[in-house]
Amino acid sequence: MNDADTTPEEDQTGVLDEALEIEPERELDADATTAGASDATYRVMTVESVTFNLGDASPQVHLMESEPPYRHLSVPIALPEAQALHAAMNHLTGRRPSTHELASALFRQFQADIIAVRIARYEAGVFYAVLDVMTPRGREGFDARPSDALILALRQVVNAPILCNEEVLGEFFLS
Repeated sequence: MNDADTTPEEDQTGVLDEALEIEPERELDADATTAGASDATYRVMTVESVTFNLGDASPQVHLMESEPPYRHLSVPIALPEAQALHAAMNHLTGRRPSTHELASALFRQFQADIIAVRIARYEAGVFYAVLDVMTPRGREGFDARPSDALILALRQVVNAPILCNEEVLGEFFLS
């Protein structure tokens, strides 16, 4: 059969079938690229505080390792996200839903749970995070800014764990 004999429906079905067969491999590769290697070691962290020092260019969120050696990590974030993170840490809600409150409500409505936030890598002064979500279709990872991922994790009914790639911690602390 040549291209002239193929109807658009057949083309779309063929393309869709091929995409379904190939796409899971691409997702794994993309996840490995965004999230770091799949064999990466992650450490559990807690959000300790959000601070804004007038001498610094931006607010900082301070994460602390949950187990020894209790390393800490300071991640710069923008002022609106610092305010939203502070509100999430203190279980505050506005009279009207913020963007993060709305997103959290959407997650609940669509039966999707944030199961973890991973600080996956640090490159050229920028932290990269992955938001791990369990949906009715299975687990999916989404590239996210660390500030947004942390806010959404803290807005869950049960706070999602915060994980940091051991390699990221290693860049700031000598073993």
